[in-house]
Amino acid sequence: MNERVARVAHEASANARAPAPREIRGDLHARGRRFAIAVARFNELVTRKLLDGALHALRSHDVSDDDVDVVWVPGAFELPLVARRLALSRTYDGVICLGAVIRGQTAHFEHVAGQAAAGIREAADASGVPVSFGVLTTESLEQALDRAGGNHGNKGWDAAVAAIEMASLLEQLPKEG
Repeated sequence: MNERVARVAHEASANARAPAPREIRGDLHARGRRFAIAVARFNELVTRKLLDGALHALRSHDVSDDDVDVVWVPGAFELPLVARRLALSRTYDGVICLGAVIRGQTAHFEHVAGQAAAGIREAADASGVPVSFGVLTTESLEQALDRAGGNHGNKGWDAAVAAIEMASLLEQLPKEG
């Protein structure tokens, strides 16, 4: 029994000294980076608060107002086209998409929310530029306001921080062949 305990202890000690794989993480240092924010006018009561959160996050991470462009679109459905254009311009280190899709009494919610999400992802895939998803999909206006600076934080802030971190991370990764 003592021999087995000694072997396990030896293996644990050897594993503790073994080289660990290299970890790559994005950081939140954003000074000198450029960002675009595409924000939907529809549900502006909510999206204005998301925009305020995103701008506050960018400023808090040393992004100058001169390095931020805000582009207003009619609604969440229009976000992907504008996000793609902004990302493909290679002018920005990240694009932040903000919108609010609130469930109504028809299937419209599912179509708009699903297409916005898929299109925003496709904009990132097509460009290789971080395009963050700050589109709320909620059951009510109250839930949306809770996520736009209320009881559940501000998802505009979260989307901006995600764009900052992804811009840093992609800068550290090997370039595409």
